[in-house]
Amino acid sequence: MTLFAGGKKDTHNELDPLPTRQTGEDMEEILRKLDLLGEQLGAGTGSWLHCRGELLESVSPVNGQTIGRIRCAGKDDYDQVALLASRAFSEWRAIPAPKRGDIVRQLGNAFREYKKELGALVSLEMGKIRAEGEGEVQEMIDMADFTVGQSRMLYGLSMQSERPSHRMYEQWHPFGTVGVVTAFNFPVAVWAWNMMLALIAGDTVIWKPSSKVPFSAIAATKIAWRVLRENGLPDGILNIVIGKGGSVGEALISDPGVPLISFTGSVRMGRHVGQAVQARLGRTLLELGGNNAIIVTPSADLKLTVQAIVFGAVGTAGQRCTSTRRVIVHEGVYPTLSQALIKAYRQVRIGSPLEETTLMGPLIDREAVATMQDALEALKKQGGRILFGGEVLSGGAYDTGTYVTPCLCEAKAGLPIVHEETFAPILYLIKYETMEDAIRFNNEVPQGLSSSIFTNDLREAETFLSYRGSDCGIANVNIGTSGAEIGGAFGGEKDTGGGREAGSDAWKFYMRRQTCTVNWSRDLPLAQGIRFELD
Repeated sequence: MTLFAGGKKDTHNELDPLPTRQTGEDMEEILRKLDLLGEQLGAGTGSWLHCRGELLESVSPVNGQTIGRIRCAGKDDYDQVALLASRAFSEWRAIPAPKRGDIVRQLGNAFREYKKELGALVSLEMGKIRAEGEGEVQEMIDMADFTVGQSRMLYGLSMQSERPSHRMYEQWHPFGTVGVVTAFNFPVAVWAWNMMLALIAGDTVIWKPSSKVPFSAIAATKIAWRVLRENGLPDGILNIVIGKGGSVGEALISDPGVPLISFTGSVRMGRHVGQAVQARLGRTLLELGGNNAIIVTPSADLKLTVQAIVFGAVGTAGQRCTSTRRVIVHEGVYPTLSQALIKAYRQVRIGSPLEETTLMGPLIDREAVATMQDALEALKKQGGRILFGGEVLSGGAYDTGTYVTPCLCEAKAGLPIVHEETFAPILYLIKYETMEDAIRFNNEVPQGLSSSIFTNDLREAETFLSYRGSDCGIANVNIGTSGAEIGGAFGGEKDTGGGREAGSDAWKFYMRRQTCTVNWSRDLPLAQGIRFELD
């Protein structure tokens, strides 16, 4: 798939979608292959509980069709899940870490087997294009490959003791049951990031996925359960609860039997989760807001820059935490870059994400569309202006009310709306004069997830990466803000929450550290040189 539609201009509007081949029969076939036909249940531990909660309907933003219905879990269902997760922990933690890693290896192979179908379901339920849907499943596979190796590298340290004939070291033990709460924009990958590290750590997992994308979660869970059953493992290792945040969500974050909560979502909800877990002295891993910027310097390769900006701003319809939301561009480059971006935006094909040539699919729902329109109105009131796009599309395949044109805006760095994260394809272009200004603009927003600079100047690049540069958890040179590479720790600072997932030493979040001292002498030296005699 090419980034932009090329060739001769079509006789129809460039933003019209290609004919949609996706039919109800196609969706039914996907659901059949993933064992998702009929009403699903909202809680399970390896087998499904008989939930009696309200019915949750999953509706595709792609075409407005109902994917299916789920009988939601309630507080009693959660309690059963938590009990089985606790029981399974006693058995799972006793399995050597490399053996647990082999289970994860098998999980990766199972996701390989269903990559096409699961990726298509992610596209149908969330709205990301086919390449991104299958790419999300590939992230799960890559995470499995990484985690298998990590299972043999849960290293502690050997330290020098000040006491003679003593040995001091640290080691890591399984933590317990880990709660994983995920957002709609990555229906399965973020669960995999957490789940696979938790498994090699010896933990069990309770997953509460977003109620906006429940079928993707159920499909991934069923695939994983098959692997666990084939290995003769007990129920309770991988668990799922789907239901209202006010019932099962609150039960999860307030459960003292769940020592770690990994939460991905909004800053507002992240603060609530953090406070609730801290109140019981639990541990949190928070992945929250992103307001990511690209600095474009006079020496930047504009061909690379334009591609990175468009993909970062338009990919997943601007609904990634790493989406590019601000471009801080040198005033001398601004005229050329802004015109190049307008030209590129005119070529973005909007339509069914299951079409191979589509670059941008729908927003998750009409509420997201309304939020985008509110942000654009705020921009205009605050003195910014729209350079291109921002319309809500209608008619034909667009009748779902979830399709929009990506929006290019001109703004000043200090505008209140620029400091907010709007989960939509809105890109603010901001001029700067000096590198000091550019870095200040990058850093002055409350969020601190991803950032990048496009430059061929070594001093500019190194300044950006230094202690004087970007304050974000991710800082890139000549590559965009969007996405994450398995192996590197993913996460950010400030309102992003401070958590780290998916690489480096992120595995330590899922284990408890223990410092050990062994005295192999016949003496007992006491602290501060204290001595006392015993008869």
